[in-house]
Amino acid sequence: MATVDFVKLVKRYGALEVVHAIDLAIAEGEFIVLVGPSGCGKSTTLRMLAGLEDISDGEIRIDGRVVNEVEPRDRDIAMVFQDYALYPHMTVFENMAFSLRYRDVPRKEIDRRVREAAEVLGLTPYLQRRPRQLSGGQRQRVAMGRAIVRKPRVFLFDEPLSNLDAKLRGSMRLEMKKLHQRLGVTTVYVTHDQIEAMTLADRVVVMNAGHIEQIGTPDEVYHAPASLFVASFIGAPTMNLIPAHRRQGGVMLGESGPVLPYPVPGADRDDLVLGVRPEDVQVALGDAEPGRFDIASVVEVVEPLGADTLVFTQAAGHPVTVRVRPEIRPSPGDDLMLRLNMDRAHLFDVKTGRAVGRAHG
Repeated sequence: MATVDFVKLVKRYGALEVVHAIDLAIAEGEFIVLVGPSGCGKSTTLRMLAGLEDISDGEIRIDGRVVNEVEPRDRDIAMVFQDYALYPHMTVFENMAFSLRYRDVPRKEIDRRVREAAEVLGLTPYLQRRPRQLSGGQRQRVAMGRAIVRKPRVFLFDEPLSNLDAKLRGSMRLEMKKLHQRLGVTTVYVTHDQIEAMTLADRVVVMNAGHIEQIGTPDEVYHAPASLFVASFIGAPTMNLIPAHRRQGGVMLGESGPVLPYPVPGADRDDLVLGVRPEDVQVALGDAEPGRFDIASVVEVVEPLGADTLVFTQAAGHPVTVRVRPEIRPSPGDDLMLRLNMDRAHLFDVKTGRAVGRAHG
């Protein structure tokens, strides 16, 4: 296990800067997930850590040692790629053993490490098979096994589950979580899938356009997004974001909607966005409640999901999604009174894109 630090890390391609002086400290044994849309710089950052991309400026430190000029093979890391990169003519055993043979590890030690890793990954029955005889999930486990046998101080994963179907991705996420709990190796994982990020990470690093938008636990980035980008990217469905304005000591939804009687924190702001998660919007079935605010809406689409139902509405001239119990089943075109939980709502400044606090308090 090792610590990893990015210090003002920069990557440029000619005049184009794609990673902008990011700072990140990763603790020993921590599982960190870099998440963001395509082109945000997450894979480039991982490749700089691996030594596969040159660093334009700043430093990468592993256990306090600056590794900017250190060759990939000398960084004591192991990387698992999206495309598995298995040798088709080799057996599972030979694929997992290849890097150890390349490093002249004794044969008995190779055999011990490969069989130990195969046992951990459930690959023992497949050691004499070739990649074409394996499923996608089994191939990915072989790629992981090839990394494990090296006993590196840092694991790197570059979107390793993106080629798998949805059901298999779910089972592999569980296997990866168990594996990290068992081995405890410092892990840096890149994905565009926010569900992977939320379920796997000790801390999530949300990236956008080469910048770090927020670093926090899954609960922190979900329940306390630091910016409009994080609020809109994290969550499925994403947070409801309703344009708003400071009016009469409260917040007016849209241009002429209802005024929510809550003070705007900080200095006066004309252009705001009110953010509320779908599960923090309820169908108003009774009298008003303290800390709640009711607004009228019209149902557009209803999506039953079994355990719950998503209701897509128009409220105050803007789309609002509601997550409700499965027995609540309105029809498109119905008028629906929505009840916002203002204790769990957020306000964002349009000019800066940053959170300015909870709407309540």
